Amino acid sequence: MEGNKMSEEKGMAKGLLIGFLAGGIVGGIFALLYAPKSGKELRADIKIKKDEILDDAEEYLDIAKHKAQDLINEGKRKSEELISEAKKKAGSLLEDANKILNVAKDKTTATLETAKEKIADESVKVKDAIKAGVDAYKDERNKG
Repeated sequence: MEGNKMSEEKGMAKGLLIGFLAGGIVGGIFALLYAPKSGKELRADIKIKKDEILDDAEEYLDIAKHKAQDLINEGKRKSEELISEAKKKAGSLLEDANKILNVAKDKTTATLETAKEKIADESVKVKDAIKAGVDAYKDERNKG
């Protein structure tokens, strides 16, 4: 949207410059042609008018250059702001992702430790049951 606004401003500045130059030239020509003067005076007046128009054109071109430079600098500044903001947001997202990952690791580690403890407890129970079964078998065999 900003680029569209900048191009509209450039187009408007260019249109104003062209309109000013064209109006100045046409007005100057009509003024010189309808003035009751000799050929020498007319040529001198045309030269003066031409120099005035060229001076005005240079002035307007300088103004247009400065405006264009200002618009370019403003565009660069806004681009840098957008890039900086995007970097901050990306950094924030990475931090959030790392926090979530760390929480998941902690939960997984805790769950794994609990599971290991349960397996160890069950393993002891199974070993005790097997040992009790073997002892009972030996007792029965020795009785008989």
